[in-house]
Amino acid sequence: MNKQKAIFAGGCFWCMVKPFDQWDGIESVVSGYTGGHVENPTYEQVKSGGTGHMEAVEITYDSDLFSYEQLLEIFWQQIDPTDDEGQFQDRGDSYRAAIFYANDQQKKAAEQSKQQLAASGKFMKPIVTPILPAFPFYPAETYHQDFYKNYKAEYEQDRKQSGRDEFIQAHWKEEK
Repeated sequence: MNKQKAIFAGGCFWCMVKPFDQWDGIESVVSGYTGGHVENPTYEQVKSGGTGHMEAVEITYDSDLFSYEQLLEIFWQQIDPTDDEGQFQDRGDSYRAAIFYANDQQKKAAEQSKQQLAASGKFMKPIVTPILPAFPFYPAETYHQDFYKNYKAEYEQDRKQSGRDEFIQAHWKEEK
């Protein structure tokens, strides 16, 4: 097994776990916080602002079975890459989208995927999702982990209200 990690922020972390969690080669998807200056932040601190952190997911995967490029493809299809003020119903800095790279290979792959998306013509507005060096990742509280499994009704209601699925359907339906 060639274990690697990838970190993506895509708005509400509850909605970012399931798309990655269901593939062979994905060992774990952990909800948490990254990108800020406060050590071991709490959900309340991140949500209220001032920590610099974004809600994110840390994916541990076997790169022999699942490539970083495949992770990037899934990531782009979960977000609005033209929105730098949050994602869907969740607004503010802690809900912005970003790719956090761990090494030069991830950085290069992320930049290439962003350029390909920009050139695809799928979006009329510029692709503004930043590609940033990885910051320390802090796992979120236990009740946030595997939220889509553990709190199915709440997860489905939140996702339905967010507008995320309508956006994905409108921009990626031909890809499915």
